[in-house]
Amino acid sequence: MTGDVYSAILVAVMAAVTILLRFLPFLVFNKETPAYIAYLGKVLPSAIIGMLVIYCLRETEFTAVPFGLPELAAAAVVVLMQIWKRNSVLSILAGTIAYMVMIQMLI
Repeated sequence: MTGDVYSAILVAVMAAVTILLRFLPFLVFNKETPAYIAYLGKVLPSAIIGMLVIYCLRETEFTAVPFGLPELAAAAVVVLMQIWKRNSVLSILAGTIAYMVMIQMLI
């Protein structure tokens, strides 16, 4: 099996598993969603975002120049863009651009 065929099969399997995982709740709970699943649907997105913020800022050095300024400023850009535009892609893109510009100019 060549590398290209292996890669195509790998992508197809990953796509199938992703689609299955997305549709599985609808297949399992076709009548009514249980209360605990609805609760998890409400609290897990915030918990996941919190964990991602902690993961992204875990190695930020606040005791040396630039004292975490690029990371904190980029996080602020993401939050403000999300509040203003309510568009996750735009918020993440703006924060990433702000971070990259700051690390190129400050460091």
